[in-house]
Amino acid sequence: MAQFRINYLGCGSATPTLRHLPSCQVVDFRDNLFMIDCGECAQLSVRRQRLKFTRLNHIFISHLHGDHCLGLPGFISTLALTGKDGGEIVIHTFKEGMEIFRRMLGFFCKEMPFDIRYDIIDPKATSVLIDNDALTVTSFPLYHRIPCCGFMFAEKPKLRHLRGDMVRFHNVPVKEYRAIKEGSPYVTPDGRTIANELLTTPADPSVSYAYCSDTVYDERVAKSVEGVHTLYHEATYTSEYADKAHGRGHSTAAEAARIARLAGARQLVLGHFSKRYTDEAGHLEEAQAIFPDTIIASEGMKLNLL
Repeated sequence: MAQFRINYLGCGSATPTLRHLPSCQVVDFRDNLFMIDCGECAQLSVRRQRLKFTRLNHIFISHLHGDHCLGLPGFISTLALTGKDGGEIVIHTFKEGMEIFRRMLGFFCKEMPFDIRYDIIDPKATSVLIDNDALTVTSFPLYHRIPCCGFMFAEKPKLRHLRGDMVRFHNVPVKEYRAIKEGSPYVTPDGRTIANELLTTPADPSVSYAYCSDTVYDERVAKSVEGVHTLYHEATYTSEYADKAHGRGHSTAAEAARIARLAGARQLVLGHFSKRYTDEAGHLEEAQAIFPDTIIASEGMKLNLL
């Protein structure tokens, strides 16, 4: 089973269409679900992808345009009716978002079997939102018409692998395994030091995922996601509509590719497509000319990073 999977629920911009739904993704990290944006139809998309409502405890809202958050009241209402009992849902949003959602949920979701907690994001700062033993989630500024931020999900460095033959040869006791996996040498009872490199092999690489919601092209975004494994970047338009993109605070597919290249990403995923397109072949061609490892997001797509 995948340990780090991105589920794409909505890949369109502005309004639902027959081809695309508004922005919504669910990161599945070791069976813990994190929702990024919550456009209309999010609750139905969660059902279609067979994701478990009860495993979701965090919702991240990138900004307060309707196509990124109007699905939230219905989604929370559905959570309350589908067996999520106890605990809390943390909604990561701006101060204005907290005030709006608190009023809406207070009216439509009066009786909930779990608590709602709000974590206030500063859209102008880079901030750590979650930091546990395995994962760090960070917000960073984007450059849209209104305050907007992106999110980075970064797996923590992993432990080195023990070499069973060498551990047995040197009679290493089990109580020393953890320290050795973390990089320490082993000191034998008679005082000899066994180098860690003789007892272990390198750790598996850690991966990361960055979500860049609505933003104009800005090289500060590349700096914020530098070294990311997989970058999701909005590509509302192709270059023939660059003026329209910039006037509305959006990027073209070519500009998303330039950000991926500047950031040193391994893979680029394009999304947030304008309803004017009947397919995204032009987006893909334009981006791959600059950054070959580009794919197109689509509703129902599951991308395994691990």
